[in-house]
Amino acid sequence: MLVRILHFADVHIGVENYSKLDPKTGLSTRLGDFLETFDQLVDYAIESKIDLALFCGDAYKSRDPSQTHQREFAKRIVRLSSAGIPTFLLVGNHDTPNIASRATSLDIYHTLDVPRVTIGDAPKTYTIDTPKGPIQIIAVPWVRRSQLLARDESRKLTPEQINENIQESLTRIIQNNAQSLDPEIPAILAGHVTVSQATTSSEQSMMLGRDHVLLKSAVTLPQLDYVALGHIHKHQILGMLPHVVYAGSLQRIDFGEENDDKGYCVVELDPSALQGDRMTSFEFKQVEPRRFLTIDVKVDASDDNPTGAVVSAIQRHYVDDAIVRLKISMPVTQEAHLSDGDIQEALSPAHFVASISHEITERPRTRLAGAYGRGLSPQQALRRYLDSRQTAPDRADALQQRADELIAEQGTE
Repeated sequence: MLVRILHFADVHIGVENYSKLDPKTGLSTRLGDFLETFDQLVDYAIESKIDLALFCGDAYKSRDPSQTHQREFAKRIVRLSSAGIPTFLLVGNHDTPNIASRATSLDIYHTLDVPRVTIGDAPKTYTIDTPKGPIQIIAVPWVRRSQLLARDESRKLTPEQINENIQESLTRIIQNNAQSLDPEIPAILAGHVTVSQATTSSEQSMMLGRDHVLLKSAVTLPQLDYVALGHIHKHQILGMLPHVVYAGSLQRIDFGEENDDKGYCVVELDPSALQGDRMTSFEFKQVEPRRFLTIDVKVDASDDNPTGAVVSAIQRHYVDDAIVRLKISMPVTQEAHLSDGDIQEALSPAHFVASISHEITERPRTRLAGAYGRGLSPQQALRRYLDSRQTAPDRADALQQRADELIAEQGTE
């Protein structure tokens, strides 16, 4: 019988940028977004009779999540547990407190002894019983430098050297655990780490502190049937033998992830096959995250209705329920002719308008061309320049008077 595993990561409950208040719940609409895609995942796991839910870290945005955020995450984990699905929760950097003696945000499941929930809070091998037999998981949670380096040792090192030492320590731990695996039992590595060759979108703003980076060769070991990763929000497959996969986050965080697909991975393993060759299928299941939309508009200097041009550009996009930013590129002469009210009205179906920015493409300089400016005194040239700019008479007289004073002062030096 095939073992079906659902791999997901980076739920990040608590991200509330670009949100408004939901009048029905009194909570952030963005909280609702993150919970909705989490529910899509849980519904699929239960309906499809998944054998193991494998979470690869970062349940929350904050290291100190609110009671509401903890309650909402726990509701979904309890649903999986109640459906008889074992769940493995790997500790990520956003789940790890700054102070070593404090509990992680996932330790409560240890304390409450929630059935069928295992916390991966140490770099070691766990054996999880599933309805289709045991699965070995080499856990690589987010590690504090104090876990791998002595204080006196790290005090003498640069940040780059510390990261190199952590990388070397983690690589040794992974290799030692891989060599100790039972070859008769399927094996997975679950890591909340940055692996070399991974590409990021905007989640650099979500990362806390400097990353240590594992070489891809450190996790592509022949003893493993699948490598499940979290921490990078962009879904991607880094290798095929075995599959090395970032599930990605379930929701878009900001505009850097505007075009990223979001979802989770479903993997099938055949326990009867040979070690390292047990994966029979892999599928990335997309969820329906909140849309982010950037609208770029260029207004020409010759356009006699710049507001209409912007509104038309907005109407060519489906803005309903999206988080939208509008970028208007135009010459300075058109800026005063834009009607903010009409533009806001065109954007009203959006869930949230993140920004409306004006980029000035040209600031024209008036010159007196050809013979028109020849033979004129500075005062005459200034007068003609002010006339060409249609300067108000009072202001033109004041500028002319000040110019006369400056020229007179220059002549007395």
